[in-house]
Amino acid sequence: MRQSWKNKLLLVFIIGLCLGCAIEPKPINYGHDACHYCSMTIVDRHFASQLVTDKGKVYNYDATECMLYDLQDRSHDSIGLLLVTDYTTPETLIEAQHATFLISEDYPSPMGANLSAFKDPSNIESLKLTSSATQYHWADLQLLFDDKPGH
Repeated sequence: MRQSWKNKLLLVFIIGLCLGCAIEPKPINYGHDACHYCSMTIVDRHFASQLVTDKGKVYNYDATECMLYDLQDRSHDSIGLLLVTDYTTPETLIEAQHATFLISEDYPSPMGANLSAFKDPSNIESLKLTSSATQYHWADLQLLFDDKPGH
């Protein structure tokens, strides 16, 4: 009888560990959470991003460029998810690898890189852009930011 109780406790502990290490996004508490890279409070719901490690630890950023700068000093082997906010649906995190990015002065991001992410590239075409704008995919954007020193 005593062994059965210990086995049940062990099972509950193991399940708790597995659930606690889930590789999934966590809600960003806007106006309270701080950017892991620059320590600014995350306020703008159009630009936040999130990194989830392969062990489930979550790092929030106030802008995609902060996540990109932080990635320069991080082992890519331990990354589970890279998420960015879809500009057209604020607070909606999407996988960075599936997003299309826009750099345009018409849409200034919190850290000044003028970088926005879009789940659907056709949403970029509907924007009223008055300045020059450039579209990127995630891999190209990483190369671009690897050449720039962090702020």
